[in-house]
Amino acid sequence: MITFFTEYGMFLAKLVTVIAIILIAVWILARMVARAKAIDHENLKVKKLNDKYQKMSLALKSAALPRKAFKKELSELKLKKKLEQKSPIDSKKKRIYVIEFIGDIKARSASSLRECITAILTTTEPKDEVVLVLESPGGTIHGYGFAASQLLRIRKKNIKLTIAVDKVAASGGYMMACVADRIIAAPFAIIGSIGVIGQMPNFNRLLKNLDIDYEQITAGEYKRTLSIFGENTDTGRRKAQQNIDEAHQLFKDFVTTNRPQVDIDQIATGEHWYGTRALELNLVDELCTSDDYLVNSAENADLFLINHERHKPFMEKISSGFASAISRLISQ
Repeated sequence: MITFFTEYGMFLAKLVTVIAIILIAVWILARMVARAKAIDHENLKVKKLNDKYQKMSLALKSAALPRKAFKKELSELKLKKKLEQKSPIDSKKKRIYVIEFIGDIKARSASSLRECITAILTTTEPKDEVVLVLESPGGTIHGYGFAASQLLRIRKKNIKLTIAVDKVAASGGYMMACVADRIIAAPFAIIGSIGVIGQMPNFNRLLKNLDIDYEQITAGEYKRTLSIFGENTDTGRRKAQQNIDEAHQLFKDFVTTNRPQVDIDQIATGEHWYGTRALELNLVDELCTSDDYLVNSAENADLFLINHERHKPFMEKISSGFASAISRLISQ
């Protein structure tokens, strides 16, 4: 009897192993197929904000106004629309293209920003405007440098660029903002942080205490200046500081070139300021929220919200959904 259960247990273990191998193989194959199908699955979405604001206004008026007054308002609106459609002046109306940029440490949204700008520049005229609603605490120099260079494409085409900051445009975020013809910010938006930081832990003493050797082979005197596991030297530290100082100088030069009205020595200290103080320091041009700016602009211009999305492949959707579920469970 014991022999039977032993053999049966071994059979089950083998069966589970085979099933696991098959499932892994199917999963790998599914990922390969999904990736192949995901090539160029990209989409540009355009939404007219004038219609959105109009619908919001009508929804509120339908509840707040007496029935006769609302009907009169609706009739006047329909008549106005008919006249606009017939008028040849409508084709000469200013267009404002709105892009939203929410930045992370790697500036991943820069790739979508690039596609939106490319699409916009195929249709813009000198009278048009681009509004970037920006929110970013900054991140990598190369990531935000690339994002800022995309905004420079708009300036080079002589199209007005307005950047609106409701919450934060710091460090790399301000590197992007300073490119604008005009920067508007909410009174308590965080602005500035024109500085550079580099930091890492060092476990060398811990490894020595555990009698663990760490080998690192490089070619080139400064291939590695500071190390996480190796023993850092004063020469390496000096070179790392030199690299940080050089990056900071490039940042300051970029801000000075694009926003010459600032006192760069006063603002390039790594500090940040709230909107009201940032206005005094010429870091921004006006205290205003993006909502107010866009709603007011909608009276005399057509506003289009441009959003570029990449369609996620099936397996990527599953993996991101799984990650979100785990995150929710942890936060509970």
